[in-house]
Amino acid sequence: MNDNSAPEPDPTATDVPETAADEPRRSPAMIATAVALPVALLTGIILAAVMVSRDPVTSPVGLGPVPAPEAESASCSDLLGALPENMGDFARAELADPAPVGAAAWQAPDASEVVLRCGLDRPADFDQAAALQIIDGVQWFEVSGAEQGIDASTWYVVDRPVYVALTVPNGSGATPLQDISAAVIEVLPQQEIDPAPIEGP
Repeated sequence: MNDNSAPEPDPTATDVPETAADEPRRSPAMIATAVALPVALLTGIILAAVMVSRDPVTSPVGLGPVPAPEAESASCSDLLGALPENMGDFARAELADPAPVGAAAWQAPDASEVVLRCGLDRPADFDQAAALQIIDGVQWFEVSGAEQGIDASTWYVVDRPVYVALTVPNGSGATPLQDISAAVIEVLPQQEIDPAPIEGP
């Protein structure tokens, strides 16, 4: 006699397949975060590399000694403390040792430099016939470097207690002179100019 009845399930069997309901579910937010983190990290690395490549490697600016009898004066100390960190494309630069007292420098990405010196002697060509330019309330006397083959001019503040010189590359625009004028006005009182007398024939 044949037994056609279905076999009874074995209660000890362990190969029961898991249903979809038993699988762990991942939220869309978790998936988006998992995708976004590596992308953000890669983007940050690329941006950092671009910024480093745009940041020129600058070296300290070397300045030779020049006569500056008032470089250690309170006026020069006050001015140095009021100088800006940036002037247009120029950023404050470190001075190479031995750094002269009363001096500061800024560098542009193309390695051109703006140099300030405070406490100098009266400029040799600053006499009663000298042409002056007033920039934001400060009187400046320009000495061009063309005769010496220098592609820059040195501008002297001549209406304050100390003489201040700012050497600026040609084509740098007015920003350095305007920014230094603002610092001069902030800390140095205005006084009458004292040009040298015109020498006779």
